[in-house]
Amino acid sequence: MQHLFQSDSHPKRFECLRVRYCPASVNPKLGEFRIFRNIGIAGGIRHCESSFDGTVSSRYRQSILKALWQFSSMNLKELSQVLGLSQTTVSRALNGYPEVADATRRKVQKAALAYNYRPNARAKGLATGRAMAVAHVIPVSSSHEMVNPIFSDFVAGASEIYLRHGYDMVISAVPDEGEERAYRELAAKGSVDGIIVNRPRVSDPRIDLLREIGLPFVVHGRSSEATAEYNWVDVNNRRAFQCATDFLLDLGHRRIALVNGMEEMDFASRRRVGYENALAARGVTADPALIRSDEMTEAHGHSAASAMLADAEPPTGFLSSSIITALGIRRAIDEAGLMIGRDVSVVTFDDELSYLRNGGKVPTFTATRSSVRQAGRLCAERLLSVIADPAQPARHQMLQAELTVGKSTGPAPVAACRPSCP
Repeated sequence: MQHLFQSDSHPKRFECLRVRYCPASVNPKLGEFRIFRNIGIAGGIRHCESSFDGTVSSRYRQSILKALWQFSSMNLKELSQVLGLSQTTVSRALNGYPEVADATRRKVQKAALAYNYRPNARAKGLATGRAMAVAHVIPVSSSHEMVNPIFSDFVAGASEIYLRHGYDMVISAVPDEGEERAYRELAAKGSVDGIIVNRPRVSDPRIDLLREIGLPFVVHGRSSEATAEYNWVDVNNRRAFQCATDFLLDLGHRRIALVNGMEEMDFASRRRVGYENALAARGVTADPALIRSDEMTEAHGHSAASAMLADAEPPTGFLSSSIITALGIRRAIDEAGLMIGRDVSVVTFDDELSYLRNGGKVPTFTATRSSVRQAGRLCAERLLSVIADPAQPARHQMLQAELTVGKSTGPAPVAACRPSCP
């Protein structure tokens, strides 16, 4: 494929891209086609010229042209010329100013979509007085969060919303003792318009701090000891782990272990409460020897499960706080010569990570599922709403995890005999 386009910044310069493709036919031989595209304004209309050879299907042509359209985007001046409106009117229509007539606003929005208009974030910032940026502040002690797949998926979801609204994302790693100073400096410099608070603790001073300095924020999760109102998006962790524990109890398990996250974190504290409540409701006393708390890594799952499976009274069921931790638990079960789902059951929390899917039609693990990427989208949408209208009351959004049955659970074994037994 050849892609020839005229640069907006250099009207006389053309660029060319050549790509090979496989035609939509049973013939595996590679074919070639050429697309010529001249991007510009002519008589108020943006036009595209294309030519294909006969091997290219209509459907393939449409998908190619759609992809090539992504290479160009109109600026505000071009869009206003097409519409025959002033740049001020077009800008106000796109930014929701009430004095713009509804018919004009719809006309502008339709044209912006049709002509692939993308706002200039810097110019928009000057017009609105905003930085057009959102921050995520990461303490150095938990800087591994920047590569943690759960945090990465959350940020990926949030960034979809930032991009759609012309916002940049700032990730700032700071020393633990400098976290408060970092928030105050961000507010004083005006370098960001808001903050998303990740990994809230049971008692989290960041909430009162951000309220004090007046920087809009949304919390991904909650802080149990916070008394002030604030915006949050959270999954019902207590209910998810109560449901998971009930599921194992219904299968006859009584020795149920919890391999949890760090319990100073609010989500992990709530998960333990759900687990203990479910046991108590069935008259089962929680055994402290069956509870482990640490960072949610594969190594944590493996070491915790290995130690517990070596006990005189090992668990027959495990609850895992993450599918990553569950992989370590499964490894420990395999090393003990046991079969997951037959000798030992495992239920995990599944954040629906994009790169670590829980099996196919039949999930690998029985799991309570809630997408962390979707949580990122919801947090970002809520934050941008608060930035646009800081006076609005705080809102809470509670997500419910769904239990899906996979291959990792089964009835409690009748006898707890291990392979070494006679």
